[in-house]
Amino acid sequence: MEYRENATALAGYRSQIADIRRKMRELQAAVEPEPVADHVFATVDGTARLSELFGIKDDLIVIHNMGTSCSSCTLWADGFNGIYHHLANRAAFVVCSPDPPDVQRRFAAGRGWRFPMVSHMGTDFAADMGYRSASGGWRPGVSVFRRDGDRIVRVSDTSFQPGDDFCAVWHLLDLLPDGAAGWSPKFNYA
Repeated sequence: MEYRENATALAGYRSQIADIRRKMRELQAAVEPEPVADHVFATVDGTARLSELFGIKDDLIVIHNMGTSCSSCTLWADGFNGIYHHLANRAAFVVCSPDPPDVQRRFAAGRGWRFPMVSHMGTDFAADMGYRSASGGWRPGVSVFRRDGDRIVRVSDTSFQPGDDFCAVWHLLDLLPDGAAGWSPKFNYA
């Protein structure tokens, strides 16, 4: 297929994706919120309740991160670091992992992460939100919460996987003739 013909076909697909995204936003706006418990997390400063993570915002984005053992979760978090100040202007944002707070702090400092982190180690938070696998491992994703008076409700969530909408790296690699060509994220590139 010639370049221009291919570009036209791809533009058509991107238009279809934009239409699907509009439909998804409409469906999301109509969801019945799910009440959740006011979970307690460990932080470098002690403990914090889910309700406290909102700060002055009414909405809270919580990233379910598998921790320092997962290079893909690190890739997602590196991307969120770049857009953190934009997200935090609209909603509270926090990355949650099973790692202890001191491990989170060292790892985040080494990567230059600016967003807040909390640990769900020893809690039911990940399992309650559906981000614990049947085998007991962790699953990556995002949950979005809203304050509803004295209640906290979850209004949306989705899991993460390579090629998803939450990491631009995959979409840029898709533009290469061979795509990702077996590439996978690493903690460091020498």
